[in-house]
Amino acid sequence: MDTMAESGDVALTALGDANERLLRRAKPVLTPLSTGHLALDFDVFTLDNSGTAKEGVGRTYMGFDGYAPIAGYLAEERDCLGLELRPGTQHSASETPGFLTRLLPRARAVSNLPLLVRADSGFDGAAIFVAMDAARAAGPLDWLVKWNPRGFDTAALHQQLAADPAQVWCHPREGKREVYVEETVTREHAGVSVVMRRVVHIIKRTIDKKGQVLLMPDIEIEGWLTSLALPVAKIIKLYQGHGTHEQFHSEFKTDLDLERLPSGKFATKDLVLSLAVLAYNILRAIGQATLISPDSPVRHAAKRRRIRTVMQEIIGIAARVIQHARRLPLGLAEHCAAFAVFERHHQALLQFPD
Repeated sequence: MDTMAESGDVALTALGDANERLLRRAKPVLTPLSTGHLALDFDVFTLDNSGTAKEGVGRTYMGFDGYAPIAGYLAEERDCLGLELRPGTQHSASETPGFLTRLLPRARAVSNLPLLVRADSGFDGAAIFVAMDAARAAGPLDWLVKWNPRGFDTAALHQQLAADPAQVWCHPREGKREVYVEETVTREHAGVSVVMRRVVHIIKRTIDKKGQVLLMPDIEIEGWLTSLALPVAKIIKLYQGHGTHEQFHSEFKTDLDLERLPSGKFATKDLVLSLAVLAYNILRAIGQATLISPDSPVRHAAKRRRIRTVMQEIIGIAARVIQHARRLPLGLAEHCAAFAVFERHHQALLQFPD
């Protein structure tokens, strides 16, 4: 592994190409959003490697020493398109345009549906928007990024809106009122400008949800930056779907046991994560083929299964390899709950193209 890692980006590029071929040939089920887009969610998460002196370990935003890798997932099924290791101290937006440059062609190789890139406020950066806008030349693409109101004068905007008699405020309950504002903003990087839409949500509370009257009004602001021309309610609902991808980070950390990475070399650990992407997608494909059907061993209905469930129900089946009549039969238990789906998937794999 150390020797392969020393080859630089050669091994990582080969593994990225292998993952793209896997997703393209396995033809996984990809559920589009209500808008017809395929969701492409990416985010940074943390790996706790406290108490070690490994290369790249640093103080993460979670308050412990470790790494902050970035991962990208496709569609509602969350097939992984890429997972790259980063030092714990690296900012989320740093080097992200390059990550998207590698990620987007893989998504387009798997499906020709338009893409909707979603990310949180840590990726509210001009360079990222310029990179996404440039990627539109290769195919239809939109984005929906949480706005980071750093340095924004919330009080001034609230006063302006409160003084406007034409502004319509909603009153969900006593002591709370809110309003949505739409505006056009421009982000510029390296001489290139990108025009987009910003939806801002302002909430003013004079009484909290428990009925306590506040001494000073509480003014809260949040917003979203998007290229979509959709109603505000639709924009917010689409972004809420982005939050569900957080659970898939835990499958890498717990199900695949990659919380504390092996080796002390940063390049080797990066290679391990690239290999983990292949394992993740292979197990995901097996789960979609065997554990969703009515005769699967897991009884409750679901659109997808955790990696751990796939390993327990399919990979970990008790069986014997028997040598008989110059053949090697695989003997499963008489009452194996997974036999039907196991056999069906095995026959399907025999027809898989070389």
